[in-house]
Amino acid sequence: MAMTDVLSAEDIKKAVGAFSAAESFNYKKFFEMVGLKKKSPEDVKKVFHILDKDRSGFIEEEELKFVLKGFTPDGRDLSDKETKALLAAGDKDGDGKIGADGM
Repeated sequence: MAMTDVLSAEDIKKAVGAFSAAESFNYKKFFEMVGLKKKSPEDVKKVFHILDKDRSGFIEEEELKFVLKGFTPDGRDLSDKETKALLAAGDKDGDGKIGADGM
């Protein structure tokens, strides 16, 4: 399954482009721009599974660094600071990873 099976390619392009500058990533705005906030819990889980590259059932810090590339291959890597901020926002139980319920 591709990200464009769930989200609009145009929305993805605009959202990734909006945060192309280093240290500019804002996960709340990004998820809103790609249309994730309007999606059903089922669709959000589909996106989660696409981003869960190692199929562990969790998105770990190493995977989060490349989250924009999960939406489009030309997305940039997140900085360590951006990655840690995203992890802190989604890690509900403090185990250092995000479960499907954290998205």
